[in-house]
Amino acid sequence: MRKRKQVLVISGPTASGESTFTHEFVEGYENFAKLISATTREPRLNEEHGVHYYFMDRDTFFEEVHAGNIIEHTYVQNRDAYYGTYKPDLDEKLAKGLNVIANTDPKGAKFFKEHYGATTIFLKPKSLEVIEDRLRRRDPSITNEEVQKRLVQAEREIRDAEHQFDYVVWNTDGEFDKTVFDVIQILRKEGYHIPE
Repeated sequence: MRKRKQVLVISGPTASGESTFTHEFVEGYENFAKLISATTREPRLNEEHGVHYYFMDRDTFFEEVHAGNIIEHTYVQNRDAYYGTYKPDLDEKLAKGLNVIANTDPKGAKFFKEHYGATTIFLKPKSLEVIEDRLRRRDPSITNEEVQKRLVQAEREIRDAEHQFDYVVWNTDGEFDKTVFDVIQILRKEGYHIPE
């Protein structure tokens, strides 16, 4: 019998809804937990250290990298910040027997697949217009130049997703239950424990 999988990657282009999906999914399935990443960016309003991210300055971040506590990381240019996998959070959740969902980029997805046997799922929005609308709703002060930059990046990520992820799942506004159903079918097929 194959070993039960415990790490799952849910990814998507900017403003694709992967964080919202993960939050809602974890609320509905108590044996799943979101991996809390480390970051050098400043907390947004209502974000808490250890709940949304492990917030740290760059010096501390790279001390944690060298100590082996941040096991993979990437620089996000449009946010001028580093993001990384915080191993103590991952280890604690795995030790409790939880399924851990990581929201990460293709580089992180590859890392989790190689080191943890993760299944990788890319959430694909219906269109680039949906992404643009979400970006503008999330940050009304965003410039047109920044929106265009993010849309070009999103278009590239969507184009490359089929080669970089195990599955691509549509994430359409107003059809959350269908997205959950599609993901659950994948997880059952891939050997994750899903309560009935």
